[in-house]
Amino acid sequence: MDENGGTGVDGCPDEELAFDVFSKRCPSRGTLEHATGRWGSLTLGALYEGSLRFNALRRRVDGVSEKMLSQTLHALERDGLVHREAQHTNPPRVDYELTPLGQQVAERLLGLIHLVEGRMDEVLAARARYDEARTGREGQKP
Repeated sequence: MDENGGTGVDGCPDEELAFDVFSKRCPSRGTLEHATGRWGSLTLGALYEGSLRFNALRRRVDGVSEKMLSQTLHALERDGLVHREAQHTNPPRVDYELTPLGQQVAERLLGLIHLVEGRMDEVLAARARYDEARTGREGQKP
Protein backbone atom coordinates (compact mmCIF):
# COMPACT_ATOMS: atom_id res chain seq x y z
CA MET A 1 0.00 0.00 0.00
CA ASP A 2 1.40 3.42 -0.90
CA GLU A 3 1.29 6.59 1.22
CA ASN A 4 -2.04 7.61 -0.34
CA GLY A 5 -3.80 4.36 0.54
CA GLY A 6 -3.52 3.01 -3.00
CA THR A 7 -1.97 -0.27 -3.99
CA GLY A 8 -1.77 0.08 -7.75
CA VAL A 9 0.35 1.80 -10.31
CA ASP A 10 0.76 5.57 -9.95
CA GLY A 11 -0.96 5.63 -6.57
CA CYS A 12 -4.29 4.31 -7.87
CA PRO A 13 -6.00 1.58 -5.86
CA ASP A 14 -6.50 -1.90 -7.33
CA GLU A 15 -9.65 -2.59 -5.33
CA GLU A 16 -13.13 -1.12 -5.97
CA LEU A 17 -12.07 1.80 -8.16
CA ALA A 18 -9.51 1.43 -10.90
CA PHE A 19 -8.43 5.03 -10.33
CA ASP A 20 -8.71 7.54 -7.50
CA VAL A 21 -8.68 11.21 -8.48
CA PHE A 22 -8.05 12.12 -4.84
CA SER A 23 -4.65 10.42 -4.94
CA LYS A 24 -2.02 12.95 -5.99
CA ARG A 25 -0.17 10.47 -8.21
CA CYS A 26 -3.21 9.05 -10.00
CA PRO A 27 -3.30 9.94 -13.72
CA SER A 28 -7.05 10.56 -13.57
CA ARG A 29 -6.31 13.81 -11.72
CA GLY A 30 -4.52 15.26 -14.74
CA THR A 31 -7.38 14.36 -17.06
CA LEU A 32 -9.85 15.95 -14.65
CA GLU A 33 -7.72 19.10 -14.57
CA HIS A 34 -7.58 19.22 -18.39
CA ALA A 35 -11.35 18.78 -18.72
CA THR A 36 -12.43 21.10 -15.91
CA GLY A 37 -9.89 23.89 -16.20
CA ARG A 38 -11.12 27.21 -17.54
CA TRP A 39 -10.12 26.63 -21.15
CA GLY A 40 -10.67 22.87 -21.16
CA SER A 41 -14.29 23.07 -20.06
CA LEU A 42 -15.08 25.91 -22.45
CA THR A 43 -13.35 24.12 -25.33
CA LEU A 44 -15.24 20.88 -24.65
CA GLY A 45 -18.50 22.81 -24.38
CA ALA A 46 -17.88 24.61 -27.65
CA LEU A 47 -16.98 21.40 -29.47
CA TYR A 48 -20.15 19.75 -28.17
CA GLU A 49 -21.96 21.97 -30.66
CA GLY A 50 -20.03 20.29 -33.50
CA SER A 51 -16.72 20.13 -35.34
CA LEU A 52 -14.81 23.42 -35.51
CA ARG A 53 -11.65 24.72 -37.11
CA PHE A 54 -9.05 26.31 -34.84
CA ASN A 55 -9.95 29.97 -35.50
CA ALA A 56 -13.69 29.33 -35.25
CA LEU A 57 -13.09 27.58 -31.93
CA ARG A 58 -10.94 30.48 -30.75
CA ARG A 59 -13.73 32.93 -31.60
CA ARG A 60 -16.29 30.76 -29.79
CA VAL A 61 -14.15 30.51 -26.65
CA ASP A 62 -13.91 34.25 -26.17
CA GLY A 63 -10.75 35.42 -24.40
CA VAL A 64 -8.53 32.38 -24.97
CA SER A 65 -5.14 33.09 -26.51
CA GLU A 66 -3.89 31.13 -29.49
CA LYS A 67 -1.16 29.58 -27.34
CA MET A 68 -3.55 28.51 -24.56
CA LEU A 69 -6.08 27.05 -27.00
CA SER A 70 -3.33 25.10 -28.75
CA GLN A 71 -2.04 23.73 -25.41
CA THR A 72 -5.58 22.89 -24.30
CA LEU A 73 -6.38 21.06 -27.53
CA HIS A 74 -3.14 19.06 -27.32
CA ALA A 75 -3.93 17.99 -23.73
CA LEU A 76 -7.53 17.07 -24.58
CA GLU A 77 -6.42 15.17 -27.67
CA ARG A 78 -3.80 13.27 -25.63
CA ASP A 79 -6.48 12.34 -23.09
CA GLY A 80 -8.70 10.99 -25.87
CA LEU A 81 -11.39 13.66 -25.50
CA VAL A 82 -10.77 15.53 -28.76
CA HIS A 83 -9.99 14.25 -32.25
CA ARG A 84 -7.85 16.37 -34.58
CA GLU A 85 -8.42 15.86 -38.28
CA ALA A 86 -5.79 17.36 -40.57
CA GLN A 87 -6.95 17.59 -44.19
CA HIS A 88 -4.30 17.65 -46.87
CA THR A 89 -5.60 20.61 -48.81
CA ASN A 90 -4.10 23.89 -49.88
CA PRO A 91 -4.25 25.77 -47.59
CA PRO A 92 -4.14 23.04 -44.94
CA ARG A 93 -7.35 22.55 -42.97
CA VAL A 94 -7.56 21.19 -39.42
CA ASP A 95 -10.86 20.35 -37.75
CA TYR A 96 -11.43 19.45 -34.11
CA GLU A 97 -14.29 17.37 -32.79
CA LEU A 98 -15.16 15.45 -29.67
CA THR A 99 -14.55 11.73 -29.39
CA PRO A 100 -17.33 9.59 -27.89
CA LEU A 101 -15.61 9.94 -24.50
CA GLY A 102 -15.31 13.69 -25.05
CA GLN A 103 -19.04 13.83 -25.81
CA GLN A 104 -19.83 12.16 -22.48
CA VAL A 105 -17.53 14.50 -20.54
CA ALA A 106 -18.88 17.57 -22.35
CA GLU A 107 -22.49 16.58 -21.59
CA ARG A 108 -21.73 16.53 -17.88
CA LEU A 109 -19.79 19.78 -18.03
CA LEU A 110 -22.63 21.48 -19.90
CA GLY A 111 -25.01 20.35 -17.17
CA LEU A 112 -22.82 22.18 -14.66
CA ILE A 113 -22.44 25.19 -16.95
CA HIS A 114 -26.21 25.48 -17.40
CA LEU A 115 -26.77 25.10 -13.66
CA VAL A 116 -24.30 27.91 -12.90
CA GLU A 117 -25.71 30.17 -15.62
CA GLY A 118 -29.24 29.57 -14.37
CA ARG A 119 -28.36 30.41 -10.77
CA MET A 120 -26.16 33.47 -11.37
CA ASP A 121 -28.66 35.79 -9.67
CA GLU A 122 -28.08 33.83 -6.46
CA VAL A 123 -24.32 33.83 -6.97
CA LEU A 124 -24.22 37.59 -7.55
CA ALA A 125 -26.40 38.20 -4.46
CA ALA A 126 -24.08 35.98 -2.38
CA ARG A 127 -21.04 37.88 -3.64
CA ALA A 128 -22.65 41.21 -2.76
CA ARG A 129 -23.49 39.99 0.77
CA TYR A 130 -19.96 38.66 1.22
CA ASP A 131 -18.34 41.86 -0.05
CA GLU A 132 -20.60 44.01 2.11
CA ALA A 133 -19.86 41.98 5.25
CA ARG A 134 -16.13 41.98 4.51
CA THR A 135 -16.07 45.75 3.90
CA GLY A 136 -17.96 46.29 7.15
CA ARG A 137 -15.43 44.19 9.08
CA GLU A 138 -12.44 45.97 7.58
CA GLY A 139 -13.86 49.34 8.67
CA GLN A 140 -14.15 48.21 12.31
CA LYS A 141 -11.23 48.18 14.68
CA PRO A 142 -10.77 45.04 16.79
